[in-house]
Amino acid sequence: MSTLPSQFAWLAALTGPLMVVHAVKLYGTLETPGPGNNPTIMAWAKETGLDHAGYTGDDVPWCGLFMALIAKRAGKNPPAVPLRALSWATFGVASPEPSLGDVLTFQRQGGGHVALYVGEDETRFYCLGGNQGDAVTIVAKEKARLHACRRPIYKLQPTEVKPVHIVTGMIAGGDSPNKEV
Repeated sequence: MSTLPSQFAWLAALTGPLMVVHAVKLYGTLETPGPGNNPTIMAWAKETGLDHAGYTGDDVPWCGLFMALIAKRAGKNPPAVPLRALSWATFGVASPEPSLGDVLTFQRQGGGHVALYVGEDETRFYCLGGNQGDAVTIVAKEKARLHACRRPIYKLQPTEVKPVHIVTGMIAGGDSPNKEV
């Protein structure tokens, strides 16, 4: 596991939401370039049962596989076809406002992408997800590309589930400590 970028180091201290906690533990996992497969990613396919559902190697887009893994580890049920990024638009319930741990889906030419919300600025969402630059990373996605924002169903919603606003050089948001960006 790689170290989180300094502006997101506060994520490592979270105790909830559980999908974020599990995702942070896998930060930095890389796919194997070329014809080989990262055994860790292939083990995720086996753990989720998706090794028999079309996931044959880490050259296949694996953002949905990553989400299925962290959902399973957090005790959540993934959508019926979790390998398809846009199928996550049916996960959980509609979120009234993007907040920490919400599942964001994005449209792109020929498909989509799925990742977890960990912050935002005026024009972008900061997303923690798999298959972002062939790794588990945090990337910025333009808000205009957002397809759906879904919240996991909680018995008791963690207090950390709230918007995290990135303002000039700082992360501002409730109890989260301000960190340089």
